[in-house]
Amino acid sequence: QVQLVESGGGLVQPGGSLRLSCAASGFSSEDYAIGWFRQAPGKEREGVSCFRIPDGISYYEDSMKVRFIISRDNAKNTVYLQMNSLKPEDTAVYYCAAAPFRVCSSRIRGTWVEYETWGQGTQVTVSS
Repeated sequence: QVQLVESGGGLVQPGGSLRLSCAASGFSSEDYAIGWFRQAPGKEREGVSCFRIPDGISYYEDSMKVRFIISRDNAKNTVYLQMNSLKPEDTAVYYCAAAPFRVCSSRIRGTWVEYETWGQGTQVTVSS
């Protein structure tokens, strides 16, 4: 059974950093990608970044690429999202999700509908 478990959210002051984790289990192969998405109250779900497991290629939503870094620990089968210089507008529930690896491309916006397996989400609140 495929499962994704996020962790690492919390309350942080503006300008601070957080690292989110997405631990994956139950995959029969590595032909998948992990995407990070977020959803703020009253707003649409938006793409943040994605990581292709087979070749390690990553993509970012243009507005995220300067402050956010996606990476993977192969031994732990965990994908991380390092978030730096956080702003109040980054406040949202952050989700990781899995999809066939070709879904992960430079066209992140709107691709959340193609992701098949989702974690439970982790709350990130940026506030002083």
